[in-house]
Amino acid sequence: MKIKAAFLAFAALPWAGLAADMSGTWKTEFNSQIGVQKYTYTLKQDGTNLTGKANSEIGDQKRESELKEGKVDGDKVSFVEMFKFQENEIRITYKGTVITNELKLTREVGEFAKEEIVAKREGGRVAGAGPRGPGGRGGFGGPITLGPDDKAAFPNPPEGFDKAREGIAHGKLEMVEYDSKSVGTKRKALVYTPPGYSADRKYPVLYLLHGIGGDEVEWRNGGHPEIILDNLIADKKAVPMVIVMPNGRAQKDDRASGGMGSAAAFGEFDKDLLGSLIPFIQSKYSVKTDRENRALAGLSMGGGQSLNFGLGNLDTFAWVGGFSSAPNTKPAAELVPDPEKAKSQLKLLYVSCGNKDGLIRISQGVHGYLKEKGVPHLWHVDEHAHDFQHWKKALFQFSQLAFKPSGK
Repeated sequence: MKIKAAFLAFAALPWAGLAADMSGTWKTEFNSQIGVQKYTYTLKQDGTNLTGKANSEIGDQKRESELKEGKVDGDKVSFVEMFKFQENEIRITYKGTVITNELKLTREVGEFAKEEIVAKREGGRVAGAGPRGPGGRGGFGGPITLGPDDKAAFPNPPEGFDKAREGIAHGKLEMVEYDSKSVGTKRKALVYTPPGYSADRKYPVLYLLHGIGGDEVEWRNGGHPEIILDNLIADKKAVPMVIVMPNGRAQKDDRASGGMGSAAAFGEFDKDLLGSLIPFIQSKYSVKTDRENRALAGLSMGGGQSLNFGLGNLDTFAWVGGFSSAPNTKPAAELVPDPEKAKSQLKLLYVSCGNKDGLIRISQGVHGYLKEKGVPHLWHVDEHAHDFQHWKKALFQFSQLAFKPSGK
């Protein structure tokens, strides 16, 4: 009886039912649109309290953060990592379960992203976890699983599609400034006008958006839309169009150094785009102003913006493209809440990703929902990762389809 009483007393203590002590070193590695992230968590458990540090690496950048608000309740674990950007602090929250030497966590970066990761005790195999389900914001990491639909819809572009050619007419690039009502400052955009641009003619417009680490010159530096379009127009494979490359980071300090710290500003860009940039372009350039002559497309973070803002404003955009869209992409059911309306208004919905891209689950979820609801779209998967090899090929394909009658 004394043994039984002692056991019952022990079971009533606050640390009863805890999983194995979490003190130690845990490691994980996952892909993201800002590169491969490597994390080492050094944890110390004291009863139900959990403290420690997080050391992260992204390329050659390293940082150390203190972990706060750590709790252990049975096999449940939670803690917070504070990410400091300029004068702002962003909460990265972790919640999950621990089983022996494996820590399964849901990681939320402010309002920007939610992903599933798996951390292993030091010496174990580093792994990621799977997606959160069809139409959701899938995780960064984990093994890539391809389905029967995940294949190329187009052949690879011909050699030299992105190389400047002699003996053809060339368009022009111009950096412009406009007043942004929503941001409250002047902002920049890079504008491509096609060969032979004339005020005597009206042109369709493609708004082309960059990724989280870029700005208004990212496309020019990495993808050269001006070269791709010059070549396509010379070969009569694309409609002469104006391309506007804005800065999708809608805040006063809109430089790329913000990284994930400026994620909220990307979510506010629709106000700047619709309220200031489009009216400015229509006042300065000889462009058509109806929805059927306006397209929105982008890469990574800009791909998510294009799907969010393009599909959310079908009265403004008839042509929408998301190239390896990032976790800022809304769940597919929110992107297309009215499939019948999308069917009737969209001229083209282009969704693409590389089969080596750790973010492919996001685009797979969008494609799966669209297919289920019978919304016409193009789903293209090539052999690339999260890089400009995929993005410039996607632009090559998208720009040949835009502003043309259906079926051509």
